[in-house]
Amino acid sequence: MSIHGNAPSTSTSTRASSTTDTVMRPGSQTLSVLVENKPGALTRVTGLFSRRGYNISSLAVGPTEHPEISRITVVVDVDQHRLEQITKQLNKLVNVLKIVQFDPRTTVQRELILIKVTADNSTRTSVLEIVQMFRAKVVDAAADAVTIEATGTQDKLTALLGMLEEFGIREIVKSGEVAIGRGARAMTDRALLH
Repeated sequence: MSIHGNAPSTSTSTRASSTTDTVMRPGSQTLSVLVENKPGALTRVTGLFSRRGYNISSLAVGPTEHPEISRITVVVDVDQHRLEQITKQLNKLVNVLKIVQFDPRTTVQRELILIKVTADNSTRTSVLEIVQMFRAKVVDAAADAVTIEATGTQDKLTALLGMLEEFGIREIVKSGEVAIGRGARAMTDRALLH
């Protein structure tokens, strides 16, 4: 199991301590939550958001390099004050080991998207030029459509969708956003010490 989590961030919380040195900013916030890899851990974490009326705009869950730990990446649209309240409540949950608020300036954040686009003989070349421009790839082709795979930031994927819209988007499937801190520090290293 191998998702590595480097943790330079603006706000880091563990059960033992909590530090906050972030600037108040409204909008989209990305949290990485390390949990014990046990049944019900995801339900407890997501339930906390829904009970407080916060909509999760992106959710990705997967194992880490340690089989006993899973990582939940949550993107939620709240201000800094509400996020601090959520973080305090998450720290009270039994299976939560560590929480890190990611700062986009010190992390790598990516999302995967699959897009089925109309592409007949008259438009296929134009669609393929856009695919190449965005460093995406065609993963399936039919006589009247192509399926495109792309990874990148939300801004890049939004721009790609904007360019393809005129050709007729038939279907979109997006993964949740995943994020990892830049540098050598791993988020799970310190989580295992407590």
